Order: sequence, then C-alpha cells, then structure tokens
Amino acid sequence: MPLDELVITRAIMESYTEKFLDSLDTQVAIVGAGPAGLVCAAYLARQGVKVSVFERKLSIGGGIWGGGAMFNQVVVQEEAKRVLDDMDVQYVSYQRDKGYYLVDAIELSCALGLQAVRSGARVFNLFSVVDVKVAGDEERVSGLVLSWTPVEMAGLHVDPVTVGARYVVDGTGHDAEVARVVQDKLGKKLNTPTGKVAGERSMWADFGERSVPECTEEVYPGLFVIGMAATACYGTHRMGPVFGGMLLSGEKAAGMLLERLKD
Repeated sequence: MPLDELVITRAIMESYTEKFLDSLDTQVAIVGAGPAGLVCAAYLARQGVKVSVFERKLSIGGGIWGGGAMFNQVVVQEEAKRVLDDMDVQYVSYQRDKGYYLVDAIELSCALGLQAVRSGARVFNLFSVVDVKVAGDEERVSGLVLSWTPVEMAGLHVDPVTVGARYVVDGTGHDAEVARVVQDKLGKKLNTPTGKVAGERSMWADFGERSVPECTEEVYPGLFVIGMAATACYGTHRMGPVFGGMLLSGEKAAGMLLERLKD
C-alpha cells in the first residue's frame, strides 16, 4: 500500500495535539528530563499520578550521555542500586567491597526514559520554561509558562502557553531555572538557608552525593527541587559523574509528592 504524506502529517498532528491538550491540567509537572526527573516521573506514574515532563532539549537524559569527560560510563553507589533494579538497568560491580557499580550511560538514559513513558508519564521535548503560573496572591506555584525552545533560541517575539499543575518539580540541573524564576521574577524568598538559589560549590563527591537527596525539598509552596537543582538551591557540593544521588533524589521527590497528593 502506498504511503500518503498527508495522512502521516495528520496522524502526527492529531495525536500530539490530543496528548498535549490532555496534559494542560496535570497533577505533577516536571521541568527537565534528566536522571532525577525521569526517575521521579516513573515512580509517580506507576502509582497512577498524572505527570508531564517538559525538556528543553531534543534529547532526554540530561548529563548522563557524556558520562565522565565523554567516557560514556557512569558510577552508581550501593545506596542507589535499588533504583537501578527498579528501572531494569544493568550494571557491573567495580571494587565490590567499596560499593561501586558501573553503568553504561547510554543504557541508563534510554532505560529511565523508557520506564517513565511506559509507566504513563508524558514527556514533551523542545519546550523551555519561561515563567511560572501563580495563584493565591503569588503565594503558590500552580503551573508553568512554556515556549518552544527554537522560538527562544531564535529570539522571536511569540507568546507562550500555560499548563496547570498541582505541583511543579524543578529538575533543570545546575541552573535551577524554575526556582530562579520564583526568586527573581516574583521576588519571593525560597525555603533555603540563604532564601535564594545559593549556587553549587566545588567538587566533593561524597558530601555532594549525600546532600542531593537531603536537599530534595519543597523550596516554595507548590515547587520542589531535585537533582542538581537541589544542589544549586542549597549551595552544596557538586559530585561529577556519580549518579546515585540523582536517582535517589527522584525517588525521594516521588514519595513526598505521593503523600502531598493524598490531601
């Protein structure tokens, strides 16, 4: 049977529009499809939560792909091995007595994305968050303001669109972009020691890895920070190509959000 270009185009546009319209009002909106964001999305979706992930780049996975210095292997420590098991990621032991596990960066990126999508999360790539939606005299984040990434890159004056969410999760990595919007555009004080995005400190893998899940918190009503965004907000140390803390951060955020959504 010959292919019809118009049918192909119609199929793409109709199905995408239906998917996006169904996500205009969601329970959890995650900004950033890095390791923490994808893990959080997968755990939430498995429990029936309506969750959408908005990623500014064409690809998902955040900083996983390049591993360490473009050697596409990453390390995960013993504490986070259970998340690898939950996400069906293969690994090999390295210095077993010290609890290091090696993971292929490509497999990890693909596996986390697959688990998130197959669990029911909606992932929308090429979307940039340009603002937040607020409610209650700006006392709560209640959604996101989105623009196409190519529009932002080209500097075109095109109005954005809005999605609503009961909770927003900032998984934008080092820049903590959503938290900075609350800090800079709304002029609000964050629930951090400085009241602001403190910025990450220099490399200290052991300290940094332990602090990522510890700093996974609600930094403003309706807004949680995960992964490197949590590191940046609380001013703790970076850790390099060790990804256990990111996985644990996504797991912790999902658990906290599941409790909040019961209310």
